[in-house]
Amino acid sequence: MIESFFEVPVYDLPKAEKHALLQAELRELTAFHGTECEGYRAILDAYGPGDLPGGADAPLIPVSMFKLHDLSSVPQDQVFKTMTSSGTTGQRPSRIFLDADTARLQTRALTRIMTSFIGPKRLPMLIIDHPSVVKDRRTFSARGAGILGMMTFGRQHVFALKDETMELDWEALETFAAANAGQPIFAFGFTFMVWRYFIQQLEQSGRKLPFDNAILIHSGGWKKLEAEKVSNEHFKQRASDLAGFGRVHNFYGMVEQTGSIFVECEAGHLHAPVFADVVIRRPVDWSACDIGETGVIQVVSVLPRSYPGHSLLTEDQGTLLGEDDCACGRKGKYFAVHGRLPKAEVRGCSDTFASNQ
Repeated sequence: MIESFFEVPVYDLPKAEKHALLQAELRELTAFHGTECEGYRAILDAYGPGDLPGGADAPLIPVSMFKLHDLSSVPQDQVFKTMTSSGTTGQRPSRIFLDADTARLQTRALTRIMTSFIGPKRLPMLIIDHPSVVKDRRTFSARGAGILGMMTFGRQHVFALKDETMELDWEALETFAAANAGQPIFAFGFTFMVWRYFIQQLEQSGRKLPFDNAILIHSGGWKKLEAEKVSNEHFKQRASDLAGFGRVHNFYGMVEQTGSIFVECEAGHLHAPVFADVVIRRPVDWSACDIGETGVIQVVSVLPRSYPGHSLLTEDQGTLLGEDDCACGRKGKYFAVHGRLPKAEVRGCSDTFASNQ
């Protein structure tokens, strides 16, 4: 049934149709992973049918399970790539095992999502990071995996930072800007990296970049920006003032569900694509919150086939803002993220750059 998700619009399926499509696929994934993954089967067996929060079709498990256990639903010789989340020093990162089919599905889904925002044409791309982050293409940190995934949507790739010193590569930036004067460009980076090592370095230098009609996509690392009193609106304004980014889109995602990202629309809301959904849950009894109520974020995705990551309870707080009625015109649920739960491990992929250099 997975092909059905690629035959419908990414953000134009009404509530009832999307729910039916998702539930049927999630039910099959739960059965498959329960058979093929010993660790996941043990979790399900510890409860009665339907006793786990999330229901029998897609019982949720804490995202931290991937930090504590190696959960795979395919033989080791079929593992195509292993991705790791970033984590605080001394703590084990999540390890996500991908077979070739899962990796292809993630890429296809990400392509459908991103092209709906930036268009089908590959634009000259500025990567706000340094090249060594993507050296090892078999074992990636969340940061490296995110960069490589986004690189498929650009061309003439240029890294904005020289190396692990995190200094701007002015020669590369000036050459890139001159070669694309007056042309739209696409830039990607992790939120804190973009702010600290790109926007703030531009401010300190007194220089600006002459981009026009530029699009910036960024994600992760809001925790440190909140500590510095940097709002989403201020971030966008400085990106526009200093580098000409007329369109700035944040997105919410995690290495445990690569490909199923939730991109911020023009109205400032994060949207669930057809491949995924979000439920906000009350931490008292894990029941679903109403619209406007803050709780813990559960994310579901039809993409994880080689590991049981299709229904996860995150460590983040959020609020469901509505469904099928966003001002941007996209259907599906839209929501806001408010940061980590109190005492939850802070492990944003750009917050730990030192350990991934």
